[in-house]
Amino acid sequence: MVNAIVLIQTKHGRINTVAEELADIPEVSEVYSVGGSVDIVAIIRVRDNEGIADLVTQKMLHINGIERTETMVAFKAYSKHDLEGLFSIGLEH
Repeated sequence: MVNAIVLIQTKHGRINTVAEELADIPEVSEVYSVGGSVDIVAIIRVRDNEGIADLVTQKMLHINGIERTETMVAFKAYSKHDLEGLFSIGLEH
């Protein structure tokens, strides 16, 4: 399982619509509207790096209102929650 954080800038007035469309994508586990230099932060969980590429360059490309993205791949999770176990249910290894 590969986790990534995608920082997203949207066109003016499109934050809510873009966030709702992102939340409908199965590989997107969480979407936050945020203050600061970006408008939205999306947490994605995919099987491999190719899954990140497909999601960001194909699926997100079709969402009207996204102006710019920056993707950060997570190397290691520091959490008290067993996210790997939760998100790997039903995945073949």
